[in-house]
Amino acid sequence: MKSAASELPVIDVGPLVSGIGDVNRVIDSLRSACVDRGSFYVVGHGVDSALIAELDDAARRTFALPQADKARIAMAHGGRAWRGWFPLDGELTSGRPDHKEGLYFGQELSAQDERVQSGLPLHGPNQFPDEVPELRAVLLRYLDALTELGHHLVRGLALSLGLDPDRLGDVTSDPMILFRIFRYPPQLPTPDPGWGVAEHTDYGLLTILLQDHHGGLEVKTGDEWVAAPPIEGSFVCNIGDMLERMTGGRYRSTPHRVRN
Repeated sequence: MKSAASELPVIDVGPLVSGIGDVNRVIDSLRSACVDRGSFYVVGHGVDSALIAELDDAARRTFALPQADKARIAMAHGGRAWRGWFPLDGELTSGRPDHKEGLYFGQELSAQDERVQSGLPLHGPNQFPDEVPELRAVLLRYLDALTELGHHLVRGLALSLGLDPDRLGDVTSDPMILFRIFRYPPQLPTPDPGWGVAEHTDYGLLTILLQDHHGGLEVKTGDEWVAAPPIEGSFVCNIGDMLERMTGGRYRSTPHRVRN
């Protein structure tokens, strides 16, 4: 497995976000990355590093709570909204338990929202732990910031396909947002320790992933696995199955996995 960060392109999307600078360079870089790799880093994204640090702190304190406290916001209590906490080894990927625990969130909707009233799946109120009251406010601010970044990136992707910048926005103007925070505990040095998350592709349109300093993400390029180590101030973007289908396979939804 190759391990150089340079194996995945690093794209400064600042001109796309601010409207200042060489946007055409960004568009060309996005096109090349989506055709050749399907995964790439973005920097110059404009998301406040202080906001990221606040969220990281609140998330770590949430995962550090006793299991009984976390169980009070278990996904089973979230119903069709599919929100809340799940325990270690509580999810399967490629038929194997993932060695991670996690929290699921999405657009914050009240119980009176007509989509919630109608029972529309994946829509509803989020669940937050009473023991970490700061999590709610910082998480919703982060969701707003990442949604704004997502819209900028989708406009860039449309331009990279030779389309009107708002063409994909017809699909994503009101996106179905799924936000997940995962904790990957250390794995035992056994002959087959398993995976934090086994090989898979993402089923949505675009994933914007923040890594901490531990790393562990690996991306498949051709027949090789390439490590995607953390780069300070970056996000990793993965093209999802939806965008691959929409582009007729021109843009690739790339398999990836996590080794704790």
